Amino acid sequence: MSDLDFSGKTVLITGSGRGIGREIALAFASRGASIMVNYPNPSEKTDALSCVEEIQTNNAKALLFEADVRSAEAVDQMVQTMIQEWGKIDILINNAGVTKDNLLVKMTEEEWKFVLDINLNGVFTCTKRVVKEMMAKRFGRIISISSIMGLVGNAGQANYAASKAGIIAFMKSVAKEFGSRNITANCIAPGFIETQMTHSLPEEVKKTFLNKVLIKRYGSAADIANAALFLASDLASYMTGQVLVVDGGLIL
Repeated sequence: MSDLDFSGKTVLITGSGRGIGREIALAFASRGASIMVNYPNPSEKTDALSCVEEIQTNNAKALLFEADVRSAEAVDQMVQTMIQEWGKIDILINNAGVTKDNLLVKMTEEEWKFVLDINLNGVFTCTKRVVKEMMAKRFGRIISISSIMGLVGNAGQANYAASKAGIIAFMKSVAKEFGSRNITANCIAPGFIETQMTHSLPEEVKKTFLNKVLIKRYGSAADIANAALFLASDLASYMTGQVLVVDGGLIL
């Protein structure tokens, strides 16, 4: 059996209709896992449904659920649906995230709160609910998508950087609380990854980032999916509380 065989495993991936989340969902499904595809609101349903259909076309199992990670009630309903269908949750990927960039002196309280509520509070809400199921089974892999901005900060992204740094500290705390229950908690810190979120950036900004990357290319969603596969696998069973930086050497 392959070290990256996830047959019989169930995976909940927040914000998995597109971008990095979608790539992670497809990667786990291609290796035998059953996937809960989550999307936050009706405007993203089409993308999420497309992801589910692609998974099912490849003879893997998938569920579709609309849940805003800011809502404890919606998250609870999503988890309950997964438990009713498959009886367990083995792996949680906290992927849902947003940006609302602005210079600090211009940043509104709404812009600050919006990003922190989804990026950080959403990780708290999902992890708190799912870890209860993992404790009962004495097994779990929790992976949260942070960012290199959570390690080094970035002008115009005080809210985003703070949320991503908070995820790292939160996951280290989770690792300390639940390691004895065979539950690991790790982060992935992507660098500049080509997604719908980064496509809207000015070409000048993209070139600035690329010039700093030691491996002279932008990262892909597949690069992050591969890291998630590793951290969720038995290959990383002795790793917890860690931050795996996937940035092509951008912040060295």
